[in-house]
Amino acid sequence: MSARTRIKICGLLKAADVEAAVEAGADAIGLVFHPASPRFVGLEQAACLASTLPPFVTPVGLFVNASRTEVEDATASIPTLVLQFHGDESVSECAGYGRPYLRAARMAPGFDLLDFARRFEGAQGLLLDTHFEGYGGSGKVFDWSLVPQGVASHRLVLSGGLHAGNVGAGIAQLRPWAVDVSSGVESSRGVKDAVAIRRFCDAVREADARLDAATA
Repeated sequence: MSARTRIKICGLLKAADVEAAVEAGADAIGLVFHPASPRFVGLEQAACLASTLPPFVTPVGLFVNASRTEVEDATASIPTLVLQFHGDESVSECAGYGRPYLRAARMAPGFDLLDFARRFEGAQGLLLDTHFEGYGGSGKVFDWSLVPQGVASHRLVLSGGLHAGNVGAGIAQLRPWAVDVSSGVESSRGVKDAVAIRRFCDAVREADARLDAATA
């Protein structure tokens, strides 16, 4: 069976960013609702961006220890929004909205991903990101060997410092269901680059093609 790694482009702020992601073949776009992030987008603008998405391209809202009201306002404004939790949210908090959600796992030596996966068994996916002092994306790669055997690959979304030059290696090593990129497709902090988005998506497809050829 042919593999196809899904692609999420995160931290989009402008209509041109969304257009570039869709044209490059992204499966999802990320809207950051964390005010401390340089990629923070207001709810009105986020709803406008999400309204331009064609069928089968999913808007994902990134939250960090947000209030229930903030999350509910976002889901009311963007009916198709998938939730992504990057803070200290509990299992009950993540599941309490009746929406599909992704749970970020902050990867570092000693982190028990198997236990984390069991606790968040209701999550649609586990987004593996680099642990750092702060919340949201770090823009840095974590040690992929920290990912243990036993976590179903179809639940994994690989993130953390990805770009066109290294995403193929991550796909080959971990075989994740999806990859998530933000700073790796930017020309400067928070500014997306359409050419970099295209190169990243092409690199993912090339990695998939290599895996298909190796297993043919």
